[in-house]
Amino acid sequence: MRQDIDRLSRLARNETRTIAGLMSGTSLDGLDVALCRIHGSGADTRVELMAFDTVEYDESYRQEVRSVFAKRDVDLETVCILNAWIGRYHGNLVSRCLEKWRINPQSVDLIASHGQTIYHAPRHLHQRKGYPNATLQIGDGDHLAVACGIATISDFRQKHIASGGEGAPLAMYGDVLVFANPDENRILLNIGGIANLSWLPMAAANSRPLSTDVGPGNTMMDAYVRTLGKGLSFDADGNIARRGAVHATDRARRRSDDRDPPGSCPDTPPSWNETGS
Repeated sequence: MRQDIDRLSRLARNETRTIAGLMSGTSLDGLDVALCRIHGSGADTRVELMAFDTVEYDESYRQEVRSVFAKRDVDLETVCILNAWIGRYHGNLVSRCLEKWRINPQSVDLIASHGQTIYHAPRHLHQRKGYPNATLQIGDGDHLAVACGIATISDFRQKHIASGGEGAPLAMYGDVLVFANPDENRILLNIGGIANLSWLPMAAANSRPLSTDVGPGNTMMDAYVRTLGKGLSFDADGNIARRGAVHATDRARRRSDDRDPPGSCPDTPPSWNETGS
């Protein structure tokens, strides 16, 4: 163990690190694997993308996750088992990517794994007096590390909550480091299962960066697609959506909504009957 701790200490002092970042969203289309070379630290961080792939999930993975996703009452044994199983599954997918890219696993310093969100419960949603914000991602980092032989860090949302946040959205730190520009204001919009934006003010704007969920993203489209009876679980490449038309009246009503941003939103998709047709 002492050798492992010494290795992590040396890694922290390195000017350049090679890190594989993993992301698995609520659409369950696949595991995003981004191999990056990270230069520097803090405000001087620079990121170089070396390789990227989305490894498609098989249907068994999707079914297992859906059996526990965004449900208040689930089988606890299933959650426990899936936590280990998903970690190993993701580790094997990382190994496949590295083999495809002809990258020696020993040249990868670290894996940063988000895990698979199955429940999100900020305080303003659960409304249980005396209880904190909460969220749960499964896909244990230790099982992932053993499966692919690379040191792994994970559970980032818990750290955000422990520091006073809601655990979502989580992307602002990276957005600031990579995309902020001192000469212009920028907004980054990420339409994942839940849509969120990062506001990155220019240096003279006299305001701080802001990140917030802004409402449902692909969860609504995913729910609709699954009602079509065609064996689809998401709208690949937006092929269905691009055949639609904008509802001008509804768009105008929503653009006039002056409510404060929600902070973070629940992952539970409404039924299609509730969202309209």
